[in-house]
Amino acid sequence: MKMRILHTMLRTGDLDRSIQFYTEILGMKLLRRKDYPDGKFTLAFLGYGDESNHSVIELTYNWGVDRYEMGTAYGHIALEVDDVYQATAEVKNRGGKILREAGPMNAGTTIISFIEDPDGYPIELIAKK
Repeated sequence: MKMRILHTMLRTGDLDRSIQFYTEILGMKLLRRKDYPDGKFTLAFLGYGDESNHSVIELTYNWGVDRYEMGTAYGHIALEVDDVYQATAEVKNRGGKILREAGPMNAGTTIISFIEDPDGYPIELIAKK
């Protein structure tokens, strides 16, 4: 049985703010966006390439809900970058929030950093292997 990851869904309290973060700070492209008036929600799909070949982020905005509880089970999204130090500096220069500066991971040698999206979701930047 062949499977692949299609997308990860994140709920957002401000869809335009989140789209701006993922496109302008992380360099993703808005692939599609659609309102569902009967369900009172909007979906936006963003990523670094076509959905037929890449996993993407699905942002869900439930009309009238401006924030969510993060919970204790959620971890993070990981993005591979060529140079974590440079990518972290670029995120900072573009106005992104840095949770952990670039450096070796705890008890390891892989270079990582953590940033945060506008809704508080952690995103790990990890060095390309």
